[in-house]
Amino acid sequence: MGGDSKVFTLSQVSKHNNPKDCWLIIEGKVYDVTKFLEEHPGGDDVLLSVTAKDATDDFEDIGHSSTAKAMLDEFYIGDIDTATISSTTTYTPPKQPHYNQDKTKEFVIKMLQFLVPVIFLCVAVGIRFYAKPAE
Repeated sequence: MGGDSKVFTLSQVSKHNNPKDCWLIIEGKVYDVTKFLEEHPGGDDVLLSVTAKDATDDFEDIGHSSTAKAMLDEFYIGDIDTATISSTTTYTPPKQPHYNQDKTKEFVIKMLQFLVPVIFLCVAVGIRFYAKPAE
């Protein structure tokens, strides 16, 4: 991080909100994490869901390791103009799917898609082998 850091507005950072160009704001610093999207352990949708806003709370809530925090240095591109971030600042969120942290519904559906045919197969085999022939 050099002394001549570039300063970006929220509007400028907000334009970088897709998988081919993704910038984040964490602790007043701007990071271009585009190259890291595929490597991120939580998936790229986690990072894309926090574009165009201050992602500090989201970053801290996860409890990133000191190694993860140190990795930010390689993605640093400048600072945010804090005057452009406030509770009254509005922006248009990017058109991207909402990140669903709770995958319970999808898990249940996938389990049922597997278990229902298996149950039918077991019942069919059981009837075939254990049914008494009619006399």
